[in-house]
Amino acid sequence: MRRVVWLAAALAASLAAADRAPLKLPYVYTRWKHFTVENGLPNDHIFAVKADGPRVWVGTEDGLAMIDKRTGKVRSWKEKDGLPWRAVTGIDVNQKTGEVWLALFGGGLARFSGGRFDHWHQLNSGLVNDVVYGVAVENDNVWAATTAGASRLNTVTGEWTIFTEKNAPMEEIWNYGVHYADGKVHLAVWGSGVLEYDVAAGRWKDYLDPDGEMEIDLYRDDGIVHVITTGANYVDKALWVSSYFGVCRYDGRHWRGFYNQDSGLPSDFVNNLRARSANEAWFCTDKGLGVVTDVPTNTWVAYTRNPKGQGGQAVVSRDKQVLETVELERSVPHSFIISADMDGHDVWIGTSKGLGLGLGEGYYPGLRERGAGLQPATPQAKPPAPRGPAPKKGGRR
Repeated sequence: MRRVVWLAAALAASLAAADRAPLKLPYVYTRWKHFTVENGLPNDHIFAVKADGPRVWVGTEDGLAMIDKRTGKVRSWKEKDGLPWRAVTGIDVNQKTGEVWLALFGGGLARFSGGRFDHWHQLNSGLVNDVVYGVAVENDNVWAATTAGASRLNTVTGEWTIFTEKNAPMEEIWNYGVHYADGKVHLAVWGSGVLEYDVAAGRWKDYLDPDGEMEIDLYRDDGIVHVITTGANYVDKALWVSSYFGVCRYDGRHWRGFYNQDSGLPSDFVNNLRARSANEAWFCTDKGLGVVTDVPTNTWVAYTRNPKGQGGQAVVSRDKQVLETVELERSVPHSFIISADMDGHDVWIGTSKGLGLGLGEGYYPGLRERGAGLQPATPQAKPPAPRGPAPKKGGRR
């Protein structure tokens, strides 16, 4: 009996100590800058953003822009300045040559180098379609994700390779995004999940929803959450995937799905993503910016903009429990998020009404015990939100 009493007392003391232990929380971006047409951008509808050392390239609905971080000056190019097409939906930079590659929505593929634009389209090249959503540099090759498959240009030989349902495992050929890292190209394909191309082996592998259900995820963490994918990033041996029905992560052995109903993801309707590591990824949703900062504990930070002012909120949550709410004098430019990129500790966020820069002074990955007074917090609890109706095909188009 004494042993039982002692064990109960020890357990109670342990639980009390755990309750008194400082809560480990993620870093929250509290300082934001905005860039709009007033600062020199050609348009406020931001499709793509790419950090490139001292420069940041911005693709908009009506032109290309480059921000010089050293001077703060913005330079822009429209069709009258030689840009082959007005809408720039994807950007990547060849780190060896400095060439900037542009995905043009309806205009094909372009390269900006030495102050000159070179242009490839269906009538003068092997580009499979002129509606290009994304572009990625892979060694000496450039990949273009189009509505009719993927095209690969060898910049040394000029040879084109086209991938469609005829020579790749594409059940659908509407390619939404492309990403290259660590010898692997990943295509996000509408209706075909994610396709992985091993460059050295020249082999394809597909990631499909094993449920076979279009509207719901029957079995949790059994595979990719949905076959309608909008983005894929491969970072630190982890594959992150965004879709219009939630997001997921694959570490090579285990899948993990995240939804609005049981995490801090602001919405299951996700336009794009950018992964920082195997433990942190940024998701661009129609209702805010969702950042999973620690996968094992399902800890998130969600950034939204107050529609009536420049301020907003950063809500820190674990599962669906809100740990703190940080009021921001300035937040993301708008809650409809379209693109994102990492720039060291800083982050660039493209929205439907401007470009945001989150300044990461003091940034740390994962979770830490924070000093008192570091950030204002208003803890509150929120019940799980039900998932909304399935979106119609064509969200980002």
